Amino acid sequence: MSKQFYITLMLLLTPNILLCASAAVHSHSVDNTEREADGAYRPRDYEHYNDGGHNVEFDHEAILGSVKEAEEYDRLSPEEAKKRLEQLLPKMDLNSDSYITHYELKKWILNSFIKLSQEEAEERMEEADINQDGVVTWAEYLKDAFGVSAEEDIDPEDTGDTGLLVREEQAMWAAADKNGDGELDFEEFSVFANPEEHEEMHALLVNQTLREKDRDGDGELSFHEYLGDRGSQQDKEWVIAERDKFDHELDLDRDGLLSLHELHRWLVPDNEEIADEEAAHLVAAADDDGDGRLSYREVLDHHRVFVGSDPAADRRLDDEL
Repeated sequence: MSKQFYITLMLLLTPNILLCASAAVHSHSVDNTEREADGAYRPRDYEHYNDGGHNVEFDHEAILGSVKEAEEYDRLSPEEAKKRLEQLLPKMDLNSDSYITHYELKKWILNSFIKLSQEEAEERMEEADINQDGVVTWAEYLKDAFGVSAEEDIDPEDTGDTGLLVREEQAMWAAADKNGDGELDFEEFSVFANPEEHEEMHALLVNQTLREKDRDGDGELSFHEYLGDRGSQQDKEWVIAERDKFDHELDLDRDGLLSLHELHRWLVPDNEEIADEEAAHLVAAADDDGDGRLSYREVLDHHRVFVGSDPAADRRLDDEL
């Protein structure tokens, strides 16, 4: 998308109705500090490594493509978990050679990301579709997110359970409403609920950040604009670390400014890259013979890395017997 496209969109939408973006924003409330630090929204793997170390739940969801299924596996005995995982392996094994390669695992994980987004949208739509007719009207959404029946009942500065202003929700709604009928079917609601997964929504994410940070209005961000108010709230070491990130990770052409392309790359983390890193992590964790690929046996021997289980389940069964 060209620079002119973004600037035109900014003029059409105006600052008052631009999206305050966040990852799967209608499923997770993300504050501005978090968004500015990590991009417009949390990347898919934002909790893979946290203060507590490695979060295995991310690995399990990346394989199963479902938070619900991952939670179910955590209640299974190791034997049952292995049995179910074994049934998935031929589906991952694209060339049917009884090995799972990095490429095959990455493709599987990318598909899991799609399923996870669909699951999130289904749960959110079930809450918002009050009369359960398969579409969500704006009135239903106002009731669900803001607790009111009409916009007149909302103060312009009020936020709903998403943390967004109603006018910001309207900008997202209008962009997702493909046929312009004022209501969202599941496909449209999926775009509304997960804008980061849909390229046509990315201009909104970029423009929101420009509105907040681009103080000189040149359509790019200097380092000081990138820092924003955070710069005066952090210590010197933090600023130095951010400078290094800006110079060596974000400013790809090294011109001292973040262009629209560079902003997009910062604000919309690449699922391809995340899936590639996750596949590498899983292969390294289970490749016992070091041949760079996973046999079915290696996957099953390390089933807790891939899907988890409840070791206590076997002990409970033994006690019952």
